[in-house]
Amino acid sequence: MTPGARIEAAIGLLEAIGAERAPADDIVAEYFRRHRFAGVKDRAAISRHIYGVLRRRGQIDWWLEHCGAAPDARQRMLAELALFEEWTPGAIARACDGDRFRPRRLDEHEASVLEQLAGAKPQHRDMPPEARGNFPAWLKPHLENALGREVPREMAAMEGEAPLDLRVNTLTTTRVKALAALEEAGIEPVLAPLSPLGLRVFARVPLGNLDIFKRGDIEVQDEGSQVAALLADARPGMRVVDFCAGAGGKTLALAAAMQNRGHLVACDIAAKRLERATQRLRRAGASIVQRVPLASARDKWVKKHGASFDRVFVDAPCTGTGTWRRNPDAKWRLKPKDLEELAALQAEILDSAQRLVKPGGRLIYATCSLLKEEDEDQVAQFLATHGDFALVPVAAIWADTIGGDCPARGETLRLSPARHGTDGFFVAVMERTPSPQPSPQGEREGPASAGG
Repeated sequence: MTPGARIEAAIGLLEAIGAERAPADDIVAEYFRRHRFAGVKDRAAISRHIYGVLRRRGQIDWWLEHCGAAPDARQRMLAELALFEEWTPGAIARACDGDRFRPRRLDEHEASVLEQLAGAKPQHRDMPPEARGNFPAWLKPHLENALGREVPREMAAMEGEAPLDLRVNTLTTTRVKALAALEEAGIEPVLAPLSPLGLRVFARVPLGNLDIFKRGDIEVQDEGSQVAALLADARPGMRVVDFCAGAGGKTLALAAAMQNRGHLVACDIAAKRLERATQRLRRAGASIVQRVPLASARDKWVKKHGASFDRVFVDAPCTGTGTWRRNPDAKWRLKPKDLEELAALQAEILDSAQRLVKPGGRLIYATCSLLKEEDEDQVAQFLATHGDFALVPVAAIWADTIGGDCPARGETLRLSPARHGTDGFFVAVMERTPSPQPSPQGEREGPASAGG
């Protein structure tokens, strides 16, 4: 493909991403499936164009408006080339010559805008924080409430591409053996700094072609997610529920922690997602998992199995603000009503899931959100209405399950890209008050009488 054809493809894909609710990754992957003539370099260039716009759209839109242009897929693509990919106005004009498969010619206004952008620094002193940080303006108070003065640093970290984090499947191998197998395959992993099961790769890897992946020795899982699963402290012989299991990533981690002994239930209201987890579970050798599709958070199954599980893990649906390195398009689809609706859904899910926790058992609440409304506030609200639960300090669990220095500053855990190199993740562990022990036979109950 010519440079112009790559740009035209990127513009078309940006239009599709803006018009649909599907994730950008899915839209781009489907395009490449239908256009198999696109080579490796073509795919890399098109992806670089697209994700450059999605990661830096705040700055791009500010510059376009500053220059009197209306932001759309084409204008954003042209500005990305000029501001961030260092294309000259002449090079852009040559690529946009209107020939077959290439963008139409630049009009006079577009040419003028590109001349203004030539040599400009991406960040301008007049940019507001939301443009500089590349996030929607309405999120500014919510991010500041959660991150304070760290907002600029965390948003800058979100602009980078996330590494590939892998979790070693201890049902089939060890981290030492997995590390050696990857190195033998020509890959250079490093040990993840927090998770004792994690390996990190800083290059694109065709995982599907690797024997170590095919036989289930490794799974793709962000280190923050690995840590969340470890903090569940699921042990062999326990009864455990992964209440919002989705495609099964944390289910697999929980099964490994339980050493395939006990009973592990994977629940979700999306039956098709649970079905897709089947192959992953089989490949990983996770034989203790029972899949239970739910009609809703209030499914009758929950009431039927009340107070019968040692651990109930709730990886709640959320805004995904902690995953913007991987899903930069998600930030631009997010609307204020989404946060309001998700917070209400999280409260409903927690209230339902807690019914499954037996006395002395634990409810683990996790999100991949940076926002207090979905994290600390949600936990505080739950504890205020469920007096038989109390927070278990994460540092205490960390010492038993992970070891080393715990990054938690309080009773809950908040991870973020700038501070920890993970996705944004929040974890809270709450324990239900154990049932009172029966009095020994013959022992008088109630206060002792005065005198002897």
